[in-house]
Amino acid sequence: MATSLGSNTYNRQNWEDADFPILCQTCLGENPYIRMTKEKYGKECKICARPFTVFRWCPGTRMRFKKTEVCQTCSKMKNVCQTCLLDLEYGLPIQVRDTGLAIKDDIPRSDVNKEYYTQNMERELANSDGSRPVGQLGKAPSSSDMLLKLARTTPYYKRNRPHICSFWVKGECKRGEECPYRHEKPTDPDDPLADQNIKDRYYGINDPVADKLLKRASTMPRLDPPEDKSITTLYIGGLGDNITDGDLKSHFYQFGEIRTITIVQRQQCAFIQFATRQAAEMAAEKSFHKLIINGRRLHVKWGRSQAARGKDGIKDGVTELGTRLDPVPGLPGALPPPPVLDEEAPANYFNLDPSSSPAIMNITLPPPPGINPPPPGFGPPVFHPMGPMAPPMPPPMTMRPPGQIHYPSQDPQRMGAHGAHGARHGD
Repeated sequence: MATSLGSNTYNRQNWEDADFPILCQTCLGENPYIRMTKEKYGKECKICARPFTVFRWCPGTRMRFKKTEVCQTCSKMKNVCQTCLLDLEYGLPIQVRDTGLAIKDDIPRSDVNKEYYTQNMERELANSDGSRPVGQLGKAPSSSDMLLKLARTTPYYKRNRPHICSFWVKGECKRGEECPYRHEKPTDPDDPLADQNIKDRYYGINDPVADKLLKRASTMPRLDPPEDKSITTLYIGGLGDNITDGDLKSHFYQFGEIRTITIVQRQQCAFIQFATRQAAEMAAEKSFHKLIINGRRLHVKWGRSQAARGKDGIKDGVTELGTRLDPVPGLPGALPPPPVLDEEAPANYFNLDPSSSPAIMNITLPPPPGINPPPPGFGPPVFHPMGPMAPPMPPPMTMRPPGQIHYPSQDPQRMGAHGAHGARHGD
């Protein structure tokens, strides 16, 4: 509840009179030569209901005018922007930041308790240097892995666009291009993002934007340590040509003793082996999706043991890097294993009966077409079997029965030579 100017002196001293607002880069806009209007005690804060100085400005061309919504005391207590109420360090809603830092800062809701709490926070702010937030947020850890992954690193100026023209939606806007509002189709009214409340965002409850970001954080990939405790090696990918082993050592030495650093320049990757498993786990946790050296974002994965690398090269059509291989159409499944050879048994290259005596044979080949066969007695000598019990001669290759078919080219029914030969004879 706002207090009139004729109230007691204490309340008039607590009214805020500031020279510049506390804003994020997105709300401030990309124009460095910005002009603001300043209205002293222009409105009451939407959180603590005390009068404060209101600033109003246009962040850029074809953008809507923006103004401060809460006082600087409420902004400093939560370390948020006075306009969008997003965290100044990460650019995230308060609910997401408090969840990532595992803090619970309950601000009183009643008027009396809220005023008492605000006075204590102002006293604490006056005793501090202003470089760090106060309250539970000032006692929280410096950072969180989830917040570093979700943090917005660049301004999002699209948030400063004008609102949608309600007359254009009804088909009654007559301004045309001079209309300062957007002529676009509105979003679904049932969308949770269409119902946002400034107090819910400040207190960190029932914020649809925060719920969306927390769901995204729950589905983000994680780097789980392998079950084999003997693995203490990390794989670093995407090195490029400018990163050396000294650059890697200067970053990873903080996690523990490094045993070896091996750089494979051809693959643009490196393998870092730590002396202990604890140091390797800490390095993987602190570097996964956050490792940037010499301006390059590097990929961090756990190394694999030699035995697992040989067995699990490709499983079910999926390679080690996670690439799925499409099957080749027309090819059968896995080939049968080769027959087991006995090392002590002699090699039998001609499929001869091992119980029979060796025989010497020579198969005469027919002469090439166009050449008459030689007269009897002038051809190459023919050696007949030496014994009556010699095995019969093996049939020619063209007369042997086909074996098991493993490839389409082995199937005589699918070969095109027979069809072409028959068509040629039919002509």
